[in-house]
Amino acid sequence: MRFRVLSSAIRFVIGLCSTAALVMAASAQVVSQPSGPRFEHLHDIPFTGAGMPMTMIHDAGNRPFLYLAAKEAGLRIYDVKGSPRLVRTIRISELGGQHVMSLAQSGQRVFLALGNHWGKRESAGLAVIDAGNPLQASVAGVWKDSQTNGAGGAVVVSGSTAYLAAMGAGLAVLDISNPQAIRLRSRLQPELAFPDQRPDRAKINARGLALQKNLLFLCFDAGGVRVMDVADPGKPVEIGRYSNPAMTGRPRAYNNLVLDGSLAYVAADYVGLEVLDITNPRAIKLVSWWNPWNPKPDGLRWFSSPGHANEIAYDARSKTVLMSAGRSDLVAINVSDPAKPRQSGSIGSVEDTQATWGLSLHGDLIYLSYIRTLGIPFRADWPGVKIFRYRP
Repeated sequence: MRFRVLSSAIRFVIGLCSTAALVMAASAQVVSQPSGPRFEHLHDIPFTGAGMPMTMIHDAGNRPFLYLAAKEAGLRIYDVKGSPRLVRTIRISELGGQHVMSLAQSGQRVFLALGNHWGKRESAGLAVIDAGNPLQASVAGVWKDSQTNGAGGAVVVSGSTAYLAAMGAGLAVLDISNPQAIRLRSRLQPELAFPDQRPDRAKINARGLALQKNLLFLCFDAGGVRVMDVADPGKPVEIGRYSNPAMTGRPRAYNNLVLDGSLAYVAADYVGLEVLDITNPRAIKLVSWWNPWNPKPDGLRWFSSPGHANEIAYDARSKTVLMSAGRSDLVAINVSDPAKPRQSGSIGSVEDTQATWGLSLHGDLIYLSYIRTLGIPFRADWPGVKIFRYRP
């Protein structure tokens, strides 16, 4: 549900909503569909004060901590053993003044993608957080792009290299071997004149990333899905690109993706989920398209779509794709037959006034972040995080 199909003015209006606020206590509930997954509501984290809950990850070492990218409220760390409680905040004053938009973890370090991309954009940046003791997490290093105005989309880490999706500035590859002296290794701005020969640059942004061996898959928003060979991180090369030909001449917004062997599952905003065959990354093929929201994309339907697929996770146990879906909250798509994806479950209702942005799956726990908006493209008035027990 990335808002890249908006004009800059509308983005700014939505950005003003970041007076948000995170764990609300609502009544417990179990949401399910026949023969589908069950989602047992555990906790709410209402968000109070400045900032907005963008996305979050559970500690990769199975410690009971949740790391939350909270935009201008910085990084918030919650103890989620039992009822969640805030135990540590790293403010943007420690992060070069940059908003925290997304995050990833490698070992006991958490990596923050910095730089507001709602309203007035900030330069892209990266922060390295020492989370050896989450209760005393500290900033190990910060890098800020001084050459381009990109903003922070996402980050993935492999060894001593971080790949930063820098929105309008494309891809930044960083040497993080010494967090106190993070070094730019290379940049790559993927070809802009695809799929449109006269692109609207404001809508082409490096957003979601997934790494498979030496191949980096990038959701380039209106620019489709791109594949970069990063065998030499100092010289990344774009080797493949894809955009659904059925969307030619219509707004696109490729937001995030997850990989499963030779398949990629891609959140395609207001037109649902695309399943791609990436066996040959130089010639990606569409396997199937789950699109119940706009079955006939015959015009701009972004404003009226009941769903906006944004962040995505894959559960290999049940062969289920989970997507945050805007005012549709969460949808679960069974892909046991990739050629015939089918919805198997959901959380939330398009009639309520709550809408998701971020999603994270950790074991049998699902975290959903909810944002506040001014009614574009839908009304959403409760900011926070909801925690569910997931039973495939």
